[in-house]
Amino acid sequence: MERCAARRAPEEERRLRANAREYNEKFQYASNCIKTSKYNIVTFLPVNLFEQFQEVANTYFLFLLILQLIPQVSSLSWFTTIVPLVLVLSITAVKDATDDYFRHKSDNQVNNRQSQVLIGGALRQEQWMNVRVGDIIKLENNQFVAADLLLLSSSEPHGLCYIETAELDGETNTKVRQAIPVTSELGDTSKLARFDGEVICEPPNNKLDKFGGTLYWKENKYPLSNQNMLLRGCVLRNTEWCFGLVIFAGPDTKLMQNSGRTKFKRTSIDRLMNTLVLWIFGFLVCMGVILAIGNAIWEHEVGVCFQIYLPWDEGVHSAFFSGFLSFWSYIIILNTVVPISLYVSMGSVTLSPEVRTVEVIRLGHSYFINWDKKMYCAKCRTPAEARTTTLNEELGQVEYIFSDKTGTLTQNIMVFSKCSVNGHSYGDVQDVLGHKAELGERPEPVDFSFNPLADPEFQFWDPSLLEAVKLGDPHVHEFFRLLSLCHTVMSEEKSEGELYYKAQSPDEGALVTAARNFGFVFQSRTPKTITVHELGRAITYQLLAILDFNNIRKRMSVIVRSPEGKIRLYCKGADTILLERLHPVNQDLANVTTDHLNEYAGEGLRTLVLAYKDLEESYYEDWSERLHQASGAPDAREDRLARLYNEVENDMMLLGATAIEDKLQQGVPETIAILTLANIKIWVLTGDKQETAVNIGYSCKMLTDDMTEVFVVTGHTVLEVRQELRKAREKMMDASRSVGNGFSYQEKLSSKLTSVLEAIAGEYALVVNGHSLAHALEADMEVEFLETACACKAVICCRVTPLQKAQVVELVKKYKKAVTLAIGDGANDVSMIKTAHIGVGISGQEGIQAVLASDYSFSQFKFLQRLLLVHGRWSYLRMCKFLCYFFYKNFAFTMVHFWFGFFCGFSAQTVYDQYFITLYNIVYTSLPVLAMGIFDQDVPEQRSMEYPKLYEPGQLNLLFNKREFFICIAQGIYTSVLMFFIPYGVFADATRDDGAQLADYQSFAVTVATSLVIVVSVQIGLDTGFWTAINHFFIWGSLAVYFAILFAMHSDGLFQMFPNQFRFVGNAQNTLAQPTVWLTIALTTVVCIMPVVAFRFLKLDLKPQLSDTVRYTQLVRKKQKAQHRCMRRVGRTGSRRSGYAFSHQEGFGELIMSGKNMRLSSSALSSFAARPGAGWMETLRKKKGSDGGTAGSPGAAPNKV
Repeated sequence: MERCAARRAPEEERRLRANAREYNEKFQYASNCIKTSKYNIVTFLPVNLFEQFQEVANTYFLFLLILQLIPQVSSLSWFTTIVPLVLVLSITAVKDATDDYFRHKSDNQVNNRQSQVLIGGALRQEQWMNVRVGDIIKLENNQFVAADLLLLSSSEPHGLCYIETAELDGETNTKVRQAIPVTSELGDTSKLARFDGEVICEPPNNKLDKFGGTLYWKENKYPLSNQNMLLRGCVLRNTEWCFGLVIFAGPDTKLMQNSGRTKFKRTSIDRLMNTLVLWIFGFLVCMGVILAIGNAIWEHEVGVCFQIYLPWDEGVHSAFFSGFLSFWSYIIILNTVVPISLYVSMGSVTLSPEVRTVEVIRLGHSYFINWDKKMYCAKCRTPAEARTTTLNEELGQVEYIFSDKTGTLTQNIMVFSKCSVNGHSYGDVQDVLGHKAELGERPEPVDFSFNPLADPEFQFWDPSLLEAVKLGDPHVHEFFRLLSLCHTVMSEEKSEGELYYKAQSPDEGALVTAARNFGFVFQSRTPKTITVHELGRAITYQLLAILDFNNIRKRMSVIVRSPEGKIRLYCKGADTILLERLHPVNQDLANVTTDHLNEYAGEGLRTLVLAYKDLEESYYEDWSERLHQASGAPDAREDRLARLYNEVENDMMLLGATAIEDKLQQGVPETIAILTLANIKIWVLTGDKQETAVNIGYSCKMLTDDMTEVFVVTGHTVLEVRQELRKAREKMMDASRSVGNGFSYQEKLSSKLTSVLEAIAGEYALVVNGHSLAHALEADMEVEFLETACACKAVICCRVTPLQKAQVVELVKKYKKAVTLAIGDGANDVSMIKTAHIGVGISGQEGIQAVLASDYSFSQFKFLQRLLLVHGRWSYLRMCKFLCYFFYKNFAFTMVHFWFGFFCGFSAQTVYDQYFITLYNIVYTSLPVLAMGIFDQDVPEQRSMEYPKLYEPGQLNLLFNKREFFICIAQGIYTSVLMFFIPYGVFADATRDDGAQLADYQSFAVTVATSLVIVVSVQIGLDTGFWTAINHFFIWGSLAVYFAILFAMHSDGLFQMFPNQFRFVGNAQNTLAQPTVWLTIALTTVVCIMPVVAFRFLKLDLKPQLSDTVRYTQLVRKKQKAQHRCMRRVGRTGSRRSGYAFSHQEGFGELIMSGKNMRLSSSALSSFAARPGAGWMETLRKKKGSDGGTAGSPGAAPNKV
């Protein structure tokens, strides 16, 4: 197992020889053993403790513990710190040990799998961990691939084999791999045992789709590519057996190279806590300094006179040194004011009771998402999944959504809808007279019964295309011939005449299925041939080359030789690419086809252009030779191949174009409309052409006819793009009521521009093409682009690459202090999903790569509405309430020590009993806030969906910010002042029932502690907006537990067991038996709570929030329903005129006039902002823009309130 973790110097290239372990071992390549565990029995304790003490919070508490072990410094017992610290360290260690146990178990299970290895000319069963680089192993059907293998031979013809790559990329469709011809005949062990080929290839890397190398054997060299490789994690399918040569093993395999840690994301609340903790720590130091100075002065002026019976501690020889020690003593006593453990926990690891509460709260929110039946897709049996627990409250603060189109807004279920062949458009639905049918007049679909191999689920509505096929139109035949040959689809004949296609993309499957139904049936393929049934006649084409598709080429081609010996290249790809590569004689046809393409795109269809080119035999031979040389080149192989592809894919003849329909998902327009009302801006980033994207924008209500203008940026140069962006801004500025036309360019980049643009009159949208976006994202223009885009209600970027998607998201993150969310379903969305603050994956038709990279996942775009407006808003509300209450209760608890310091000679004496200090956060106040943090609601889920404006406080950071923090701190300090001085004043002259003096230290401590527990319990009762049985149980149960523990610690039984620890027998019983004490507690509670109640009442009456209005509306509705139910029960006894009084209540007319009882519609929501009770929100939003400065300056990004 030691070799699993062995580290070696980075490789520049890998060199290995088959069946030569001694030769390969000199390179010290990794074995096939994997090790994902971190500890063993010996190293667990020291390594785990070392890791835990790397956390700031644990080190902080260890430092406090060391201080508490110094008698001259600490006035608290060591257990007040060590008990929580050991508890948290133990819990974390148990969790880490459990996790590592399962990692060990998984490692052992994988490493001990059996594999057949060719050793000494015979196959032997070996464990995976014993497989070495250069070994030849045999795989059988449905077995996992043990290492990264070079495929040598298989049971299938021509060395083909089929694999499933779900563990690598999440895609479940079967893929094909092929051995190079020279090794495909090595089918028996005797031949393979004599195989001594040498491979020189790239070093280990994490690129799943690329591999480059060369096989040297029998004085010849053969190029190797990714098509010849079987990667670890794949499963062999539909192949009886295959042999492979181990190239990479264990940690060097591409699967393990891709198992690195995901970038940790932090929420805006976490980042705010970073600043607040520093402020609180500074406040702690200031308090320590003040009390230390007080101690030094007191000892110098007063304490020196009482040295006989209050001598200084040993080693203290001056008042100054006494003050120095007092400083550290008060740092220990007042340390609970610093939520360092809470702060660190929110970012990473839990370390204290409060931290445990945070983790449980976030975990509870995640389970609510996972359990939400309204986000469960019954059709695909897919629930929503929270794949992280650290970002839930961030879901309630999203301002920008970046969405893919295909498969995210649309279903990604492709249907062949229309086509253009030789300038003639097919696919329009026609009536019986041959005219274009109106909507709703769709006739019967085309009858494909003549074709026994037709797909029965395929439907087409234009019979003229089938007639053209039957009449032998050569252009139509060539059109469908191209569709049946130019693809990478695999076919499987489950029974005679029943074909099943396995396509890597839904587009290809739709096109091949269309050709199949029109009589050009793709039947089967081998590495060198493709068999097609053309109108019932089987024809086999020799496959000479495949020029594969990628995101840069945006096209694919095949070169085939027909049975007549004719060599032809067939190509399909994006219109922007192919139309530039046509022969000049196609100009007229290209113009007509372009018109058809624009028409199709205007209907929201996905388009491709088809072309072909005849090749001379001599030219092909020369080109093929150069291709072979480029394939075997040791360096710059990709660039050489690209140049050869570009050379042959020129001067092609245009055949036509296809149009595929990709329908919108259910609920997309409604979801976008609701999210827009919540002031969330939605940007669509798609690879489709402009017309298609714009049409989908209108379909999903992102773009509307009511918009003032839709700006389209299509410039091909930097200057053109800059001018178009500037022109768009000038138009928006002209429309603004508050700004004139006299702005120069420099003025437009002033600090007022962002607020001016965001306050413009009218609604605008921006559409940007891919080539224009490339210029807009350049460093000198990105700010202008962002300013223009952020002023628009909707933004659509077309023809974008995966990298550009991530760049757009990064641009908004860089200059706008706003939370971003990216949502997509395909591998091309992964970079965007990882870049955004929150990544959401749609589990759709393109595998689960997006899901694997995401923070949250579900199956339909419409669930995003519920994720944000319900779960996100509630999570943000609950976390903000938790933090506010946490700071309040800790300051109220801790600051009492500060005031007490002025009355105890600054001696660092504590007010509370040491056990109360230990249990306050662990037992007495943890469960009530946990219940509030998990279950609290301000309005029900239905109201959250009905009133999207409720979402805005999260976007503006209204519920927890620096202002709210200081309010909580002020309330905590106010409570601590009353908590100390009211009992102090009462106890100064109070007496017991028997006439004895009431004031003593322990009685005072019991009274203050009891007052504190009651006050904070009442406060959390006021903070709780949604009561459940759990809330009641935790709040009142915590109070009961406090009194139970209090009486137990002052009982005679504990004193007899631990006389040195529990010396004050009966103190609690005697103190709480005095009416004066209870009157003091009641007075303290009332004086602490009443200002809070009064303030909240006045705020609710004078400046209600929208949530207050919604709750009031709901309350009125409940009263109305209850009243109507009562009316139905009561018989009519008087005149009919008296019924009016029974069915109305006083003040209801005023309520109707105010609009508070009306369900706010979309239009009403916008007008509601103008009312005095809600206008503050818009004022804050405008203030945010004007105070924050321009988005053009990274340092001057607008600050949130």
